[in-house]
Amino acid sequence: QVQPVESGGGLVQFGGSLRLSCVVRRNIASISNMGWYRQAPGRSRELVATITRGGSIIYADSVKGRFTISRDSAKNTVYLQMNSLKPEDTAVYYCKEGTIWGDYWGQGTQVTVSS
Repeated sequence: QVQPVESGGGLVQFGGSLRLSCVVRRNIASISNMGWYRQAPGRSRELVATITRGGSIIYADSVKGRFTISRDSAKNTVYLQMNSLKPEDTAVYYCKEGTIWGDYWGQGTQVTVSS
């Protein structure tokens, strides 16, 4: 099926910032939830942040106070602003569209934080 598309990953120094973008392929009004997940080497994929159609937001404890999820309905885009980045944040970040028909995942974008 049609996948969302992530962008904005890259290499950043400790304490730096990045903003990830995800263009979703369905109208935001029809998406139950959308969010960001990440998978670091040797670890399983984990939740970073989600936002529901109604605007409810959940953050992983490890990113609270540092990351912010937001959306632009007119652009069908969800963002993840990442501040105060740490080497522990190094991972492939994936965007997800959650619908009643199933989840749709992007290909991922690499974020690497140097120490």
